[in-house]
Amino acid sequence: MNVVIIFSLLVALMLTGMPISIALGLTVLTFLFTMTSVPIESVALKLFTGIEKFEIMAIPFFILAGNFLTHGGVARRMIAFASSMVGHWHGGLGLAGVMACALFAAVSGSSPATVVAIGSIILPAMQKQGFPPRFGAGVVATSGALGILIPPSIVMVMYAVATAGQVVTGPEGERVTSASVGQLFMAGVIPGLMLATLLGLTTFYRAWKNNYPRMPQANWAERWTSFREAIWGLLLIVIVIGGIYSGAFTPTEAAAMSAVYAFVIAVFVYKDMRLRDVPRVLLASANTSAMLLYIITNAVLFSFLMTHENIPQTMAAWIVDTGVGWIGFLLFVNILLLLAGNVMEPSSIVLIMAPILFPVAVKLGIDPIHFGILIVVNMEVGMCHPPVGLNLYVASSITRMGITELTIAVWPWLLTMLGFLVVVTYIPAISLWLPRTLGMM
Repeated sequence: MNVVIIFSLLVALMLTGMPISIALGLTVLTFLFTMTSVPIESVALKLFTGIEKFEIMAIPFFILAGNFLTHGGVARRMIAFASSMVGHWHGGLGLAGVMACALFAAVSGSSPATVVAIGSIILPAMQKQGFPPRFGAGVVATSGALGILIPPSIVMVMYAVATAGQVVTGPEGERVTSASVGQLFMAGVIPGLMLATLLGLTTFYRAWKNNYPRMPQANWAERWTSFREAIWGLLLIVIVIGGIYSGAFTPTEAAAMSAVYAFVIAVFVYKDMRLRDVPRVLLASANTSAMLLYIITNAVLFSFLMTHENIPQTMAAWIVDTGVGWIGFLLFVNILLLLAGNVMEPSSIVLIMAPILFPVAVKLGIDPIHFGILIVVNMEVGMCHPPVGLNLYVASSITRMGITELTIAVWPWLLTMLGFLVVVTYIPAISLWLPRTLGMM
């Protein structure tokens, strides 16, 4: 009954058009004041301790790094490098867009930032070459979603934060710890590269079928020149991933390093950003970070309420008793998350759903790392379909196309992503092979 009351109140508040973060906070406070005996002092304490986690500091740093890179000419050089490598194939600039999105995703951690950085440059160029506007919009809106799967990823950080500290038991009663940010980053490499390849193949097939324009083949001297110009941005991938794997620094320290590095190359190396532009970038990053931290704070309270009422553990016991296996449970999770993607943005979904579903998944023997990657891929799909798909709105602001037209444009790539979701759901080795090989499990 408590579960029904909590979620009914939350849904009712969301249907009024209220921001999800405020709806979460009001749901928790209403329940605490009227239906439970939790001391209000503990709620105030939880508000502060809930965002004290060291991992949360990675979020504002990755946002800041992404903003520096977006405004600092890194995206333009990555597109030039990608075009020199694959531009002569069918749908040249479209393929270059997929490759550039994958490269920029590996340094930004954000899907909307990837769509803005790559789309604002490559979409006008594609239209100038004669590509249909829908084709370019479909490529960028879906490939931009790689920003939360290819590490570093802000959504992975949120999953790690949402599930950290939970006392959960496996199918044999053993204690299972949640996945760390470093484990999730490494686990996202193979799925990210696989999805980028599948989106590239979809782009290639549609371009070949419709005989879309190709670029002249670049010689090796031109490729070397474009690589040399893009190397400073590409080195950030080595710094973040290499630093985490080697143990030189933690994911949070890697985020801080990436922010400083992005500032240096944008202002002093590429010189595409002036020092007087830095305060504007800092302010924009602070605004985004404050919004996310407010959501996290209220989601922590919501998770605290769930745990106090013993709701996740009760759900886990009930689902296990019904005899539903891990296959059926993961199918249910995918449907639930895809439906949630229709009404909520990824941060809120992860922060609300992960603490509830995580104990059930562990009880059924599902690895926490695999489950985290599964949630992230679901969030990718959610960012590319209406009515709340963030990537569609970002692409709409660039292309001046309506959401309905963009929805039609992304369907071929969206179907590819749904097919990949099925594969990554039921083949855990895709997510677990690399962290296991690197000795991180």
